[in-house]
Amino acid sequence: MSEHKSYHLTHLEQLEAESIYVMREVAAQFERPALLFSGGKDSIIMVRLAQKAFWPAKLPFPLVHVDTGHNFGETIEFRDRLAKEVGSELIIGSVQAEIDAGRAKEETGPNPSRNRLQIPALLNTIEQHRFDACLGGARRDEEKARAKERFFSHRDSFGQWDPKNQRPELWNLFNGRMDFGENFRIFPISNWTEMDVWQYIKMEDIPLPSIYFSHSREFVRRDGVLLGRCEHITLLDGEQWESANVRCRTVGDMTCTGMVESVANNVDDIIEEVAAARQTERGGRADDKRGETAMEDRKKEGYF
Repeated sequence: MSEHKSYHLTHLEQLEAESIYVMREVAAQFERPALLFSGGKDSIIMVRLAQKAFWPAKLPFPLVHVDTGHNFGETIEFRDRLAKEVGSELIIGSVQAEIDAGRAKEETGPNPSRNRLQIPALLNTIEQHRFDACLGGARRDEEKARAKERFFSHRDSFGQWDPKNQRPELWNLFNGRMDFGENFRIFPISNWTEMDVWQYIKMEDIPLPSIYFSHSREFVRRDGVLLGRCEHITLLDGEQWESANVRCRTVGDMTCTGMVESVANNVDDIIEEVAAARQTERGGRADDKRGETAMEDRKKEGYF
């Protein structure tokens, strides 16, 4: 009796197929798409999915990174190396250039962050290169404002997001129609969770920047967040630098990315750690603690 091939997909294969479908829809519906690439684990997975979606061709869009100048050196190094490996054009928007041009104002005080200053840099990069769709690695489980997102997130001509004016997405049909000057942010891995991401990294044996794994680093405890030592952070009265084994669950600027004390130095240990976690990965992001609606407010202004 001949063997029949099983068409049963694991949950990771189902998520992968869904994401690839969304990416191919973007390539079909838009003229000038781009992939927002931070050097973090989610955008790294997005690159792997794009490779699978369009293999054996090269990626049909460039990688775009908004450089704040406060990035972890490990992610910048990884960004440059991966862009070279996949043979994609790397377009870099600069927050410092926006500050120098007077389109953004540097924050002052003990907690200066350039996170919000990414908005004008991103919007100007989109306008300069006439991108009509930007793929991002945001997921609905990250934060409550993210949970409101569609796969195709419509933005008006000012780059603003209106959560009450988004298109329905029934039967996997996506409406990418828009007026001149408007654009979309596309989130192919919306339905993934942090656990899915790490299990997929294990399944695909995807390399990551070293900061995702346990390492010794100096940090300061501030408002319940462990901030890694860098030249942009000034100690307040009563604070001091400490040292321990830590790792990043999510990666942003050094001035707002909280670390967790951890001894997990491989993917299997991290999967066990994530399974036992009782706080979302963005729970340690200082920029999200500035207000109850901090993320939603940034998104309404044009944040990805």
